[in-house]
Amino acid sequence: MRSKFSLKGLKKVTIAKGKQKPMRLSLSDKRSVRTQFGALPYRIQDGKVEILLITSRGVGRWIIPKGWPMDGETPAGAAATEAFEEAGALGKLSNQVLGFYSYDKGHAGEKLPCVVAVFPLKVKKLVKNYREAGQRRRKWVSQKKASQMVSEPELRQMIKQFDPKVLHS
Repeated sequence: MRSKFSLKGLKKVTIAKGKQKPMRLSLSDKRSVRTQFGALPYRIQDGKVEILLITSRGVGRWIIPKGWPMDGETPAGAAATEAFEEAGALGKLSNQVLGFYSYDKGHAGEKLPCVVAVFPLKVKKLVKNYREAGQRRRKWVSQKKASQMVSEPELRQMIKQFDPKVLHS
């Protein structure tokens, strides 16, 4: 199943137009920023874009599926794998980066600064049985509602400005 959604051999990743906000890092954090890859799962219902959000495992706040780089996988492929494992979402992945957002990940009592590159995923199917089904909730919401539910300012803007008509897969 993984190879069906893999982008192995992809040579070019397009950076979407949009204004990035500067990250705020202390001097000691500059060398310890972690990179993650996320998916923005979406569908079109009655001509309107809906976003699939999931809850985090710890606090239960609303987020998008995301995770660490995977050996032998492209960034977009890793995002698609996370969307399947965390949300049970399968679909058509775009290799176009929508943008980046930063957040602090709580880990072993520490805050790890992370930067997430986000790839759009047009969801074709949601499965009932997936790896983290018992650990998370998932919910389809309007773009406006999704932007209000997530807490990261850059992700909020990305969701508000997302327009699937401009994707070039």
